[in-house]
Amino acid sequence: MENQTRRVVVTGMGAVSPVGNSVQETWESLTAGRHGIGPITLFDTAEYRAKLGAEVKNFNIRDYMDKADVLRSDRYAQFAVAAACQAVEDSGIIDTLPPERIAVYVGSGIGGIRTFTEEHLKLLNRGPKRVSPYFVPMMIANMASGMIAIRFNCQGTAMPAVTACASGSNAIGEALRAIRHGYADAVIAGGAEAAICECGVAGFINMQALSVSEDPDAASLPFDRRRNGFVIGEGAGVLILEEYAHAAARGAKIYGEVCGYGSTCDAYHITAPRPDAAGGARAMEQALAEAGYTGGGQPIYINAHGTGTPLNDAAETIAVKNALGEEDARRAYISSTKSMTGHMLGAAGAIEAIACLKVLEQGVIPPTVNLLEPDPDCDLNYVPNHAVQADIRLALSNSLGFGGHNACLAFRKAEL
Repeated sequence: MENQTRRVVVTGMGAVSPVGNSVQETWESLTAGRHGIGPITLFDTAEYRAKLGAEVKNFNIRDYMDKADVLRSDRYAQFAVAAACQAVEDSGIIDTLPPERIAVYVGSGIGGIRTFTEEHLKLLNRGPKRVSPYFVPMMIANMASGMIAIRFNCQGTAMPAVTACASGSNAIGEALRAIRHGYADAVIAGGAEAAICECGVAGFINMQALSVSEDPDAASLPFDRRRNGFVIGEGAGVLILEEYAHAAARGAKIYGEVCGYGSTCDAYHITAPRPDAAGGARAMEQALAEAGYTGGGQPIYINAHGTGTPLNDAAETIAVKNALGEEDARRAYISSTKSMTGHMLGAAGAIEAIACLKVLEQGVIPPTVNLLEPDPDCDLNYVPNHAVQADIRLALSNSLGFGGHNACLAFRKAEL
C-alpha cells in the first residue's frame, strides 16, 4: 500500500434534489435563493401536523433505469443510481482503471423505509404471501452501493455509511481515506434518501423534529429565532473521488481537492447535540488540520449542517467558534442550503459537498434564505437571503447526525 500522501480530487458530480435534477439545476437554484419546499404530495397528510416537505420534482427514473430494475428498487436507491449515472458520465472514470480499483461508498441514513411501509401494510392487510420477494433487497441500506457497483462493474469495496444525517459526508470521508491509503484509485461516493412517507414523517413529527409551519417561506429557518424544526427532504448526491496523479494523467476536469476529513462522536445523546458542541468542533478541527489551515488569512466558506432545529443551530455556532477561534469564525462565510433543499437526511452531506465545490469553482456563496430574524445565539455571518461573491480557496461541509455522529469535509480550490 502507498502512504497517505496520495492526493484526492473530485472529477465528477451528480445530483437529484428538491431544487433540481442535475448539478447545474441545483446550483442555479441555490445561488438564486429558490427553495424547493411545498405541501407533501407523496401521501395524504390530512392527519399529520407537519404538512410540508422538500420533494424531488419532475424526476423520471426511466431516464436511468429499465422498468424491471425500477420495480425491484426503492426510491432512495433510484435517486442514488441516477446521481451516480450523472457523476460517472461527467467524470469519464469507467474503463480508465481496472474494475477492482474502483470502489463505491454511497450512504443512506434510513434506506428503503417507503418499501418497508408498503410491504408491512401488505402483510397486515393481505397476509404474508403477498409480501414482495424483493422486499429485503429493496429495503436494506447497502443496496444503493450494490446497485451502483453492479451498474458500473466496480469490483472494489462497495458499502454504505449509515450515520443518520452524516451518512453522505461520512461516505465521502471514508472514500477519501480509501484512496489516500491506496485501497482504491477512484470511489463513487455520496448519499441518498427517500423517507417522505407515512411512517417516516410520523416518526419525525412525534419526536418533535419537524417544522409544523404551513408557510413554505417560513418553515426551514436555519439560524432564525423563529425556527422550530426541519423540513424533510429527499434526493441524492454523488461525487467521483479520484487519485490526483491518475486524474491529471488522463486530463480529467478537476472540481477541487478533498483535503481534510474529521469524524467524531458526541457520546452524549441519541438525538440532541452536546451543549458544549465539543464533538462537532473536534470534527472541524480534524478536517482543518488535515487541510493545513492555520487561520488568520483569507476567509473560508462553511456549509453548515444548519437544520433549523433550536438546539442544533445554536450548538453548531458554538462549534464553529471553538474550532476556528472567535476572529476567524466571524470572518467566515457560513450558509445553510437546507433553507432551500430542506433536510435531505443521508443525502444532505453529499449535496452540500457539491455546493462547497461549486463555491470554490464559481466564487459565489449561496445564501441562507428566509433568515429575517437572526437569533442572538447564532451571531455569525450566515449570508442571509442573497448570494454573495467571494474568492474562496477552502470550504468546509458540516454534517451532524442522530446518535452523536459528527463529520466534516474540507475542500480546496482546484489550483493543482
